Amino acid sequence: MGTPLGDFVRAKRDSIQPEALGLPDRGRRRSPGLRRLDLAGRAGISVEYLTRIEQGRDRNPSVAIVNALADGLSLDPAERAHLRYLAKISGGECVAHRQPAPPLREVRPSVLETLRLLEPGLALVTNRLGDILARTGSYEAVMRGTGLLEPQQPNLTRYVFTDPRARALFADWDTVADEQAFDLWLGPSIETSEWFTAELAPVAGAEFTRRMHQHMVPARGVLRLRHPSGPELRLRRQTLDITEDVQQLVVLLPADDETRAAVERLRRPQPLRAIS
Repeated sequence: MGTPLGDFVRAKRDSIQPEALGLPDRGRRRSPGLRRLDLAGRAGISVEYLTRIEQGRDRNPSVAIVNALADGLSLDPAERAHLRYLAKISGGECVAHRQPAPPLREVRPSVLETLRLLEPGLALVTNRLGDILARTGSYEAVMRGTGLLEPQQPNLTRYVFTDPRARALFADWDTVADEQAFDLWLGPSIETSEWFTAELAPVAGAEFTRRMHQHMVPARGVLRLRHPSGPELRLRRQTLDITEDVQQLVVLLPADDETRAAVERLRRPQPLRAIS
């Protein structure tokens, strides 16, 4: 049985072409990407040891080995942090000995006050599971008609993978799906991430399961929304980590004048319409 660490190393190795690292092309390969031999050489470890890590037969590599693998794969800082986190999970350091349970949904008063000060901007408080715990009135107005906020406890991850309207809303649905799946590894706790994943996997299907195990750190560029009312919104995301509560305050900023004008229209009060 594999481990999250082994899955990540194998997936990342498969995604790298030898020439990108200045390595010679050794001809036909049975799988795409970097050979184990090449990565082992760059990391200064044996091919046999690398194989044990990838297959989950070694769950406790040293910090030095983890750093060597990061160097061998030329990981960027975000990928290195994810590799260290997966090494802890695979080695059992983060595993709690209690029944998985839903996360707490409370948002501290000071964060709610900050959210109020951000009106009329677009802002929300989430956790890494995708729970939308609080939002500004303007965010609610702009997202009206998308279906995201219809549930009593809205969740962006569940919406992305189970609501057909999400594919229409997110112009770059594949990228957003990658982001939401990746963030589950950074959930409020190992227990809550396991609980949520177990709940979501049966209804989200293969699209979700595949993304959970590819471990590609998303770039998080401009968010493009095809709004049901017509305009395409291009939004830059600024995220403030609320570390002690494992939550995030996310502010969405118009990336261009057209988006700014469209947001202004969408957050105006809607006129009353008679029901015939």
